[in-house]
Amino acid sequence: MENNQEALRQAKAYAFLLLKFRLRSRNELYNRLKKKKFPEIIINQALSFLEERNFINDRDFAARWAQQRLSRPFGIRRIKQELRLKGIEDKIINSLLADIKDKYCEEELVRKITKEKLDKLKDVEPLKAKRRVYAYLLRRGFSSDIVMDSLRQLYER
Repeated sequence: MENNQEALRQAKAYAFLLLKFRLRSRNELYNRLKKKKFPEIIINQALSFLEERNFINDRDFAARWAQQRLSRPFGIRRIKQELRLKGIEDKIINSLLADIKDKYCEEELVRKITKEKLDKLKDVEPLKAKRRVYAYLLRRGFSSDIVMDSLRQLYER
């Protein structure tokens, strides 16, 4: 009994240490505690403690993560993928991204980035520059359709 209390105290302390650096999802904390070889029951108790006191909240975590990633800027597809990797439920992700899509114009952002990148690559052969910008924007998580439309529009001028 004494050992369990001590293990729970250590698990909470480790979780708080991790949360001190940045917000984390429940799944991230679970994996980190598992990696430290805490017993399953202790991990669940520690996570329940943190959830009850609102130190971890996957909905808040996902919203903040998405806002931070949008400011970089990343596309909706990449943000969705990252949140899934962080263990956020699809229901939370879909709800969050539906709200974001109402306020976020991916087409306009892609057009702006495309223009900036192409201006920097004006000394590069046009087809090569186009490929580089296309690959860059796909890595950032933007829709291939939107990227192609943006490139097409800029090259038609």
